[in-house]
Amino acid sequence: MAERGRATWAGAAGPYAGGVRATWWYTVAGLVFLDLVVLMNWWLWLGELPEHVVLPGGAALAALGAVIQLAAATVLVCDYPVGVPGTTEEEDGGPHRGLRGRRAVALVVGVAGAVLLGVTTGSWMLGSGVLAFLLSLLPWPKGVRWRLIAVLTLVLAGLWVVDAPRLGIDTDDADLSTLPPTLILLLPALSAFSLWWWDLVRELDRAREAAGAVSAMRERLRLAGEVHDLQGHHLQVVALQLELAERLIERDPAAAAEQIRTARASVDEARAGTRDLATRFRGVPLPDELANAADLLRAAGHEVHVQVGPGAEHAPADVLGPLVRESVTNVLKHGGGTRARISLRRDGDRWRYAIANDRDPGSARDATAPDGTGIAAIRDRIGALGGEVHVRRDEEFELTVAVPVGAGEEAGA
Repeated sequence: MAERGRATWAGAAGPYAGGVRATWWYTVAGLVFLDLVVLMNWWLWLGELPEHVVLPGGAALAALGAVIQLAAATVLVCDYPVGVPGTTEEEDGGPHRGLRGRRAVALVVGVAGAVLLGVTTGSWMLGSGVLAFLLSLLPWPKGVRWRLIAVLTLVLAGLWVVDAPRLGIDTDDADLSTLPPTLILLLPALSAFSLWWWDLVRELDRAREAAGAVSAMRERLRLAGEVHDLQGHHLQVVALQLELAERLIERDPAAAAEQIRTARASVDEARAGTRDLATRFRGVPLPDELANAADLLRAAGHEVHVQVGPGAEHAPADVLGPLVRESVTNVLKHGGGTRARISLRRDGDRWRYAIANDRDPGSARDATAPDGTGIAAIRDRIGALGGEVHVRRDEEFELTVAVPVGAGEEAGA
């Protein structure tokens, strides 16, 4: 039940959407930065080699090749998630044809940059290494990428054997001077590992979404079964009572009227049972409601601190649940988007709910500003139950609501 409430209220953003999105951009930044570090290391390293001769104008052309290759790599990395095979975003024509075309253009441009780097620096390993990096960023089918990486790594190792004598490098001297070639050798494998990690994160996220969907389906099936059992029983009883009343209406009107009254009582009982069932299905304990609120705020980029006191599961969810949702919506619409604090605790014969958030820098700091219609409506609702509402406006906006312990029962009555 709690998971159903969490999935329903969190909405399309999802409680973990922000974390998955942040993981992806971390992967993008890491791969682009890795490519940049390798290029810079090779540039500095080749310049220090005594036997290395740069062609006339080669420095500018090499820099141009590096920029072109880096731009192509950035495009390929950013396009990678849309083309992951086996997902709902797999390219099957339609809108994704443009994506395939953009990826093909980026690959051709990247190959040109890699060739330019190899020719101008005189290092075939460098040109082939950045080309292998571009190939490792493509969304290969499952099992193909690692075979390709193994082949590319062997090719790069062979090119290093060819390049080393030409550049005046002693391959038997394993000191720090071999760091740039080692980075080139590991570049395809490192990029493939990063993308494998991202694929794993996506699979886990899809599994979480699938588990939520299955849980919701099971809950709907359970509800359908309970409704069927409840209504089926009462409707069968009502049908029998009305059939008996129809037979008795001519020869014993009093008995027929009694059967009709009994049928009406059965209908009322069925209505009450259906209402109780709907209430149980809709109800989400306050701790779960607060967890939903925190997840939604975190997905929107807030730093959230939640403090829930003991016995919070017994708090009046019918009264405070809608208030939690309304106050969180207010934070998302009017808050500064950085910090939020949520608390729920019992204080004597009252439950105290409080939510505080940083204010929009452009908002007024007037602590005596009048309440809006939303706060006024909350005051009316909570006041009718014997509760209190307090609002604080300074560097933060804080809403505190205190309701009697039995407020939910009074509202239901």
